[in-house]
Amino acid sequence: MEDTQDVYENLRAHLDRLPAGFPRTPTGLEIRILKRLFTPEEAALAQLMIFKPETVLQVAERTGRNAQELAPQLEALSHKGLIFRLRKGDKTCYMASQFVVGIWEYHVKDLDPELSKDVDEYFPYLLEGFFRPGTPQVRVIPTASALSPEETLMPYEDALRIIDQQEKIVVGPCICRLQQQQMGKGCDKLVETCLVFGLGADYFEENGLGRVIDHDEARKILVKAEKSGLVLSPSNAQNVTNICICCGCCCQILKNLKMMPKPTDCILSNYYAVVEPESCIGCEVCVERCQMDAIHMEDGRALINLDSCIGCGLCVTTCDAQAIRLLAKEQKERQEPPIRLSDMHVRVAQERTKQT
Repeated sequence: MEDTQDVYENLRAHLDRLPAGFPRTPTGLEIRILKRLFTPEEAALAQLMIFKPETVLQVAERTGRNAQELAPQLEALSHKGLIFRLRKGDKTCYMASQFVVGIWEYHVKDLDPELSKDVDEYFPYLLEGFFRPGTPQVRVIPTASALSPEETLMPYEDALRIIDQQEKIVVGPCICRLQQQQMGKGCDKLVETCLVFGLGADYFEENGLGRVIDHDEARKILVKAEKSGLVLSPSNAQNVTNICICCGCCCQILKNLKMMPKPTDCILSNYYAVVEPESCIGCEVCVERCQMDAIHMEDGRALINLDSCIGCGLCVTTCDAQAIRLLAKEQKERQEPPIRLSDMHVRVAQERTKQT
């Protein structure tokens, strides 16, 4: 066994090589987080995993380990939410997990105040790289009721269609709202909102991170989310693996996104909101609804900062004066998500290599 401090630094470097990164901090905060989550033995094992599914035999052959000893170790590591597990029929594979989205979310049921505080402090460092120029790792889709009939949603931008395409859906609690509540902050918005699909749904169910729901309940969650003023943020891929349902006061992505000079450069969104000044009655409901603080009042009328508007449509659906519209960006400004989440990860990894 390598030195205890070395094993955690090596794991940090291993996680930092993954697309989302896991950077150093001046205080060693990131090492403290790893020590809260991994024993030294688990840290040594986790850093052997690659960002690609492998069977136990494949891991054993690649690392020179004994497959019989490795099998229960990898299974235990995956049940602790420290690596990812995929099951297809009688075949089980394991792979490295990023810290976000991944290890952090897999601990939604065993948060403690110290971990919550440390991770809250760490997120600005983590997301500094997460929001680097290039392929966005986050996207936002509009709530369907915000669009006029003539606007056509692509299938990967239509939350209801995304739901209808899924064979299995698991809903789990939002780790961001739980984390903030644990620290005595945040809001009282819906907590059981995170929707996970496919193999991710299997992992969440088996690890006790959520419960299986049918399509009807998933649609009802979308309705409640819109009424509560929550943003729909699916994985940045056309084959969607999850939908996060976020608020601007708790969500670590949105909270930190708001601090960027131009948030729209850091997120994929193909829509934006506009106000018709002559119709605005100055009720300020849209100001309260906006999770990005992109709307302010001037001379009794709402004004939208297009550098901050992420096109979620929440301001549109409660505008009784019908003074706000959601518009699609021009074709030259629109971005198409990668087909698969793995494609997005490959792009981000390649871009990080070029930038370093």
